[in-house]
Amino acid sequence: MTAGFPRAEVLIDLHALRHNVTLLAERASGAEVMAVVKADAYGHGALPVARAAVEAGATWLGTCSLREALDLREGGITARLLSWLDLPTADFAPGVEADVDLTASSAGELARIAEAAGRAGKRARVHLKIDTGLSRNGCPPAEWPELVEAAAAEPRVEVVAVWSHLACADEPDHPSVDAQAKRFSEAYDIARAAGLEPIRHLANSAAVLTRPDLHFDLVRPGIAVYGLNPVPRPEDLRPVMTFRSAVALTKRLPAGESVSYGHTWTAERDTTLALVPVGYADGVPRSLSGRMDVWLGGRRRPVAGRVCMDQLVVDCGDEAPAVGDEVVLFGPGPAGAPTAREWADKLGTIDYEIVTSMYRPRVRRRYRGETA
Repeated sequence: MTAGFPRAEVLIDLHALRHNVTLLAERASGAEVMAVVKADAYGHGALPVARAAVEAGATWLGTCSLREALDLREGGITARLLSWLDLPTADFAPGVEADVDLTASSAGELARIAEAAGRAGKRARVHLKIDTGLSRNGCPPAEWPELVEAAAAEPRVEVVAVWSHLACADEPDHPSVDAQAKRFSEAYDIARAAGLEPIRHLANSAAVLTRPDLHFDLVRPGIAVYGLNPVPRPEDLRPVMTFRSAVALTKRLPAGESVSYGHTWTAERDTTLALVPVGYADGVPRSLSGRMDVWLGGRRRPVAGRVCMDQLVVDCGDEAPAVGDEVVLFGPGPAGAPTAREWADKLGTIDYEIVTSMYRPRVRRRYRGETA
């Protein structure tokens, strides 16, 4: 293999990411933008992505865990940070000290944050989360007045926001979107009646693109930041991740010979095979065996036989690629290469799962467009 390509690499195009954040900010109806960088920025690398997103206009960053937020602070990120899901055993004091906004979904969680603020010697910035119908994290509506009253009476916390999360925004006509919006409005009114003056945030990627009435003060795009479109209409989003490898070996195979475990593929004529040193240990699902292509030598070529742990085999017909030639497993796709969405459709999943699964020890990350 040439020095130009490692055995497995994801190339992260930060130029594309900045384009996406700029586009989403333009769509946000004047609301501020929180770029969601949880799960190591959906497998793209939290710190480089966070820097690029802020450069492109994001004024907030969203993480799932407090540890993710603290890692960003330790990496030099000074933008507003929100974390929203930790175990009851989590110590919130380091988050308060690092000026990380925290989420309370129950009176008990609020009390733990307040206690941590007392130890940290400063007020905690808190976002109260109402469950409007996703039935996941968030305060049940029946318990919301208790949480709001407790927050209003707690001097160790500053209530920054009321927020929730949409279940079906990627289906713009789904009736649950309006139902959740109504419950969110009612919850906000209860918070205001208790004397709080919080900002509001509800819109995820799909709602940023389809529901300007739900943008409020802050929007929280996630998957769209990475150029993957969550709505059933074209958008000028640019996929950020390319997964690639290189040809390690080529050989001629006579007609009638079979390839890989189980001999599930047999050559109908003499052909050239290219060996690519990536497999399911590197993020290529074994269940794509017999139904995936790669981009090699300027065209699509089918994978022959089963995907193995460390390698796969490509049928190149009468063409003979050179050892070291680039192989794109998925990428942006404008020239015809496979995409993460294509993999997801074949697997019956979503492209979120494809890109987040690329954080693996043998897969090197490289960035295009990093600033000094």
